Amino acid sequence: MPSNAKVFIHYGPYEACGLVHHRKTRLEGLDTVLTQDGHTVEKVEVPDRNVVQLWVNGEMVFSCDIRDLDYGGDGDLDELCHKARDAVQKAF
Repeated sequence: MPSNAKVFIHYGPYEACGLVHHRKTRLEGLDTVLTQDGHTVEKVEVPDRNVVQLWVNGEMVFSCDIRDLDYGGDGDLDELCHKARDAVQKAF
């Protein structure tokens, strides 16, 4: 995949402190890792709870539980961010 791919991050709400909301704080590291590789990232809220999906060229290339991503940070130490970056690089 070229380094200038358009990546859509579909993310659902999750529970924190007893409230269920769409939150972007767990996506910061994922966003940083993908933009450092030169990709354009767009976040899309979806109704499915606890889900993160990466879509490239209309194809879902990666999926995980949003609660498994590190809270905040730059994604360098988050193994799931590296797996997601590899999935985007292998997309065609």
